[in-house]
Amino acid sequence: SVERMMAILCENYGGKWPFWLSPRQSIVVPVAPAFEEYAQKVKKQIHDAGFHCDFDLDTGTTMNKKIRNAQLAQYNFIFVVGEKELENETVNVRTRDNKVHGEHSIKHVLERFSHFKADHVIDSEEF
Repeated sequence: SVERMMAILCENYGGKWPFWLSPRQSIVVPVAPAFEEYAQKVKKQIHDAGFHCDFDLDTGTTMNKKIRNAQLAQYNFIFVVGEKELENETVNVRTRDNKVHGEHSIKHVLERFSHFKADHVIDSEEF
């Protein structure tokens, strides 16, 4: 049954769903309210490419708290955007295991996402 299969998947992955199966593939975290417009642009590009992407609008928490909340929510990828990323039209890529992959273009991110989805990559932490 579907319920049994879901239970097996939940037990097997322990909440850390592979990218292609994850309900929380990515989230964009702006470093300050001034970069929310760029963060929304990034979110729209990722969403338009067919991937799930959220956006952290909570102005009451610090950037580190936003990143920690995204990790606890088990987002596969956390994109931090600020002034440097806005100028270069890039994102700073982190994973839920707090591995920082550095700055990447949105085009590169979408290529990697497409690879993870098409090839059903289990461990997408190696960006």
